[in-house]
Amino acid sequence: MRTNGLIDCDVHNAVSSDAALLPYLPARWRRHLELVGSRTFSPFAKGYAYPKAARFASRHDAWPPSGGLPGSDLDFMRAQLLDAYGVDYAVLNCLYRASEQRYDAYGAALATAVNDWQVEHWLERDPRLRASITVPFESPGLAAAEIDRAATHPGFVQVLLFPRTQQPLGKRHYWPIYEAATRAGLPVGIHAASTTPGPVTAAGWPSYYIEDHTSLAVAFQAQVISLIMEGVFDRFPDLRVVLMEGGFAWVPALGHRLDALHHRLRDEVPDLEHPPSHYLRDRIRITTQPMEEPERPADLVPLIRDIGQDVLMFSTDYPHWDFDNPHRAFQTRVPADLHQRIMFDNANAQYRFAP
Repeated sequence: MRTNGLIDCDVHNAVSSDAALLPYLPARWRRHLELVGSRTFSPFAKGYAYPKAARFASRHDAWPPSGGLPGSDLDFMRAQLLDAYGVDYAVLNCLYRASEQRYDAYGAALATAVNDWQVEHWLERDPRLRASITVPFESPGLAAAEIDRAATHPGFVQVLLFPRTQQPLGKRHYWPIYEAATRAGLPVGIHAASTTPGPVTAAGWPSYYIEDHTSLAVAFQAQVISLIMEGVFDRFPDLRVVLMEGGFAWVPALGHRLDALHHRLRDEVPDLEHPPSHYLRDRIRITTQPMEEPERPADLVPLIRDIGQDVLMFSTDYPHWDFDNPHRAFQTRVPADLHQRIMFDNANAQYRFAP
């Protein structure tokens, strides 16, 4: 294992405008973009008007002087993040809305365009950068084809999904994605975002952004339960999953509850090869942002030990408003060996960046 070092597992590069993707679209889809444009599952075509949040969910100082959206200027990202904090590797998660398109063939074309744009403008311009493959995941066959295509570039290190899907992600509907990801030797990353017009809660639409943002943890738990109970990890023994921007304090309680219920109700899922908590520790990794901050800061270390010392991987969520500074993310002293695992070793083992 390397001593020291920093891997940022969640950085957002942004497509400044649809026009930036035109060079990467065939004529048929360029025409579609110009005449029809985006038709998504979400009713908000130009960002999220509900709930009220920071503009593009970004830091006020993250708007580049060159113009464009936060995360759209590599030189500015270098100055604010990569160089400023000595980042060894950064995983880019582009949240462009290709996966939200109602017209699945257009969504697939946009996903291909985003991935080719990432290669030219990001991966081939800075050796510290890696990226997630954008896919139209509500059309798993098309998504699998894009994984097979894009994964041939060594800069792509995972497949990008969102947690608010039309069906729970454990359903067989999505299995072609997991088959393609394992075929490519890539983990599947699930990042906080919205796809469907349905609410994040089981009780309907909340009033405030703070409610929506907090409820994301519930969406992640629902997906974890589905992946485990539908047998995805047993069906795909090489599949690895990364949860991004959904918190982590809920993990021990969820594991305990699932194990207790599995002990009593295991006849319903007789093919499950292990207790549910095994999959949480062995097959799932979780990024740290938003960093959990217990009322007593010293409680954070026992919490992390309970989750598992190999599970957490550091992330800043740059350039978003709740960015975690690598130098100040922990509000308590973390033992050196555990700090090393979170800041570098766990991500390096997951993504195989450096020997």
